[in-house]
Amino acid sequence: MPVFDIYQRPGFLLRRAHQISTAIFERSCAHLGLTPAQYGVLSVLAEQPGVDQSSLARALAFDKVTVLRVLQGLEAKGLCTRVTAPGNRRQMAVALTPQGLELLHLARQPVQQAADLLLSPFTPAQREQFMALLSTLNASLEAEARAGFVPVQGQPVKAGKPSISN
Repeated sequence: MPVFDIYQRPGFLLRRAHQISTAIFERSCAHLGLTPAQYGVLSVLAEQPGVDQSSLARALAFDKVTVLRVLQGLEAKGLCTRVTAPGNRRQMAVALTPQGLELLHLARQPVQQAADLLLSPFTPAQREQFMALLSTLNASLEAEARAGFVPVQGQPVKAGKPSISN
């Protein structure tokens, strides 16, 4: 197989799109010192204060080690707290601090700008179709993923309504 064949494979194109998405997000949020993973954690914590680390990992489709590393960084910056979960001493409950909530608030506009830039090559109809196709791909092949995905309760995953850029 010629090397250029890989450039037309879906895995290569998805990986490259992820690299571009991450770069756009990080550039948009550089002044806040915020990564896509940190933004995801802050967003889930705002919706589910006191969520345990395992549920947080599933809500973002992260493995437990990744979510732990992100939480340690956020905690070191004073953006979240982790305490032993009530009723289960083996779990840690996580919540935003006022500083974390403020950072999340400050990030809303640059995060939306990043999402808009990422989708800017498409017409509005193409954006909706693209998001629907990505949602179909993810939902149909969920069982193949290394990390499980369980959305935040009461927050269905909606096609065509991007809220984070990566």
